[in-house]
Parts: sequence; C-alpha cells; structure tokens
Amino acid sequence: MKKVLALILTLAMALSLASLTACGGSSSSSTGTTDSSAAGDTTDAEASGLPTIDSITLGENYQDITATVTILTNRTDIADTTYAAYAEEFHELYPNITVEYEAITDYEETLQLRLTTGDWGDICFIPTSVSMAQLSDYFIPLGDYDTLDEIYNFVSEATYDGTVYGIANGGTADGVLYNTRIWEEAGITDLPTTPEEFLEDLQLIKDNTDAIPLYTNFAAGWTMGAWDSYIWIPATGDVDWHNNIAHTSNPFSDRGDQTGPYAVYYTLYEAVSRGLIEDDPMSTDWESSKSRINSGEIATMVLGSWAVAQCQEAGDTPEDLAYMPFPITVDGQQYAGAGGNYSYGINNQTSEDQQIAAMVYVKWLLEESTIFEDEGSIPALKTDDMPDVLAGFDGVELLSNAAAPEGEEDLFDDVNNESEVGLNNSDYPDCEILEAALTGSATLDELMDDWNAKWTAAQESLGVEIYE
Repeated sequence: MKKVLALILTLAMALSLASLTACGGSSSSSTGTTDSSAAGDTTDAEASGLPTIDSITLGENYQDITATVTILTNRTDIADTTYAAYAEEFHELYPNITVEYEAITDYEETLQLRLTTGDWGDICFIPTSVSMAQLSDYFIPLGDYDTLDEIYNFVSEATYDGTVYGIANGGTADGVLYNTRIWEEAGITDLPTTPEEFLEDLQLIKDNTDAIPLYTNFAAGWTMGAWDSYIWIPATGDVDWHNNIAHTSNPFSDRGDQTGPYAVYYTLYEAVSRGLIEDDPMSTDWESSKSRINSGEIATMVLGSWAVAQCQEAGDTPEDLAYMPFPITVDGQQYAGAGGNYSYGINNQTSEDQQIAAMVYVKWLLEESTIFEDEGSIPALKTDDMPDVLAGFDGVELLSNAAAPEGEEDLFDDVNNESEVGLNNSDYPDCEILEAALTGSATLDELMDDWNAKWTAAQESLGVEIYE
C-alpha cells in the first residue's frame, strides 16, 4: 500500500511541503511503519469498553473521576517546571485529577525494564524498543486508525491492525540547526543543497571563524540518531523507501548522484575525516552544546527541528539560530521528512478510572496545552499551524513515511535487527561511522559494503523477496 501520511496543516508561510542514552540508546526522531487498514468489524478500541480519545469532550466528560496520574518523561530539564505547569493548568479544569511527572535520565533503557512489570505509572512516551506488534501488550487502545488519522498527525506510528495505541507528542522535521551569524561571517550567502556544498561550507567556517563547524554530540549517543532518520525522505524523496529498503538489494551502495543513504553517511564521514568537527568527540556534552551554538561557539548541529527551541532558550541570541533542510537534492527538489516525537501510551494494567483520567490528560495536552508552541514542534492536531522554525523550508516538500503494506508491519524491524546494522536502533551505526572516520580504521565504502552484506544475509535468512 502506497500512501503518504497526511500532513494537512494550516501554514502561515509558503511551504510546499526524530534522549536518551549513550550509543546504546534510541532516538525519538524516527518514523514508524504500520498497517492502517481496519482490523475487522470490531476493533480493539471498541472491544476494550473504554472511551476513545476522540469521544471525550474536555471540561464536560469524566469530571467525577478522582485519580492521581503519573506520567513518565525523558525531559529531565523541564519536568519540574514547564511540564509541572501544564499539570497545574489541567488541574484547574479537572480538580479531581492530579498529574505528577517522573523524569527519567536513561529513558529507553529504564522503560525496557519497567514496562514488563506493568507497575510503571499511567502514561509514558512509548519507547522505540516496543514493536508495533507489542503495542497491545502494554497500552490501551485510543481509537481506530481511520478516525484518529483525520484528527491527529503521525498516528500511524503507534497503530497496529487498525487500532491506535499512542498519539505523538507533536512532530519534528528533518534538517540542520545552524547559527546564521557564524555562517554569514564565514562568507556563505546561499544554503547548501548537496553534501559537497555542505562540506565546502563547513570548511569555510573552519577557515574564516573560530566556531566549531559541525558539532556531532557524539558522547550523548542518541543525538547521533538524527543521521539515520535522514536516509529516508530527505535522501530519496520517496515516502515508500522506509518500507522498500527491506526488499532492496545493497541499499547502502553509492548511487553516484549524492542521494540515498550513502550520501547521508558520506556527509558525516567526510566531515569527521576532514577535521570539521569538535576536537574530541568523546567529551562532547549535549546540555552545554545548546548554549554554545546559541553564542556562536558552535556553527552547526544535525538534529531534528525539535532542537531549535531548546537551543534558542539556552542563550542570549536566539535570533541567530535557524533551521535548514538537509543538503540533498533529488532530481532538482529538496525534501524533508516529518515524523512524530515520542507517542503517549497509557498503561493497560491500571484501573479503568486511571486509564480514563490518563486519556483525558493526554487529550488536553494534545489539543489545549501550549506544548507545541513552547517546543516549536509540529502540532498534534492537523488543523493547527506549522511552527515558525520551518520558515526556511520554503520550496521544500515535507512528507512522512508511508504506512507499511498489510502483513509487513514489522518487516523493516525484522531485517534491521536480524542484520545487526541497527538503523535508528539501540546500536547507532552512526557511532561506527564516526569512529572509523576519526581513526581511519575503515573507509566509508568498506563500511557500506559490510552493511550491504549483513543486509543481504538478513534478507536471505528471513526469506524476503528482493524487488531490485
């Protein structure tokens, strides 16, 4: 099934139109593959006996429920401030429901352990370690896909057999965060549209300024995951590539036109090998990097658009920060992928009152809170405006990965895991690329040949049909 996930958002600009631990962690910048077809005459949402999230009218329903709702989050920086303020505002509307946030540093690793116990609270950001087929093991259904897809963005990312188990906390676009003042001081007048242009611009920054051209944030690990996200739509312009890569022979080979996964990893490898990154990647620090790019000590970071607001808030010159598309052009057109942030999931092991109270709070966050404005992210509601941070994407086509064909909901994950390449998984291959470029232990072609061999072996082991 070939289907572009709808991103029908009101734009105030001309647009034509992803936390967690070190290199053993996972990123939320990624996109999902699910089956969006109906599961039959009766969906899991209908069979659960719970309300669906679309049936709730905020301020009118469930005022009599008394509950204390615990929500787990990776946002250790704002759990006690901004997020706590959301809980207080919600409490004014629902005085019988109290919301408490629990911030977790090693989020992915911790959630993998806590989910299995069932005793982890009421709401969490669904970790990437949970496969589509496992969603119903841990989370309650929120509604059917066909209904919720008309209301919210990115619902396919936590949908299985036509039932939605999570709704994304907004979304992020794929691109590059940069300090406009430093880029101008380097003498750069036009934004790059190819990997070679990007690398040339980084060299100009190194030659003409005191800033670090490209900060990898290697030590954090999860920050490197953005590179994996960009091998999909930004590198190919193909909404089906995320699904078709499982059927593709040697997908990591050089296409010869500065597109595809090879082009993304080439950009990273060459930036490292040419000395266009920080001096010691092992000692990078995510939190301090926010203020350093704000001040101009760092010129560029490859991160999802969610990072812009955090970096703008970390210093005195937020006006110097902007966001550009990833520098790849496919047949004369630049593309950007749009995917959901972590999806909210509600514990299926708690009482019905707890589950309903949690669903009411999730709905309030998605529809009434200022969270998307505060974080500069793509809103959950399809009727809301795009964030100002994407103003630089004029002429860029913004797309989302297509849902997987029926019966292949887990195929990409199966091939990816079997191959041990680990795209957007707990073993960030980007770390391997950086280390090889830094030490000279392997060329990019040698790495890509190795990945292709692993991918082929996995396809053969799983009996996957090869399309090309």
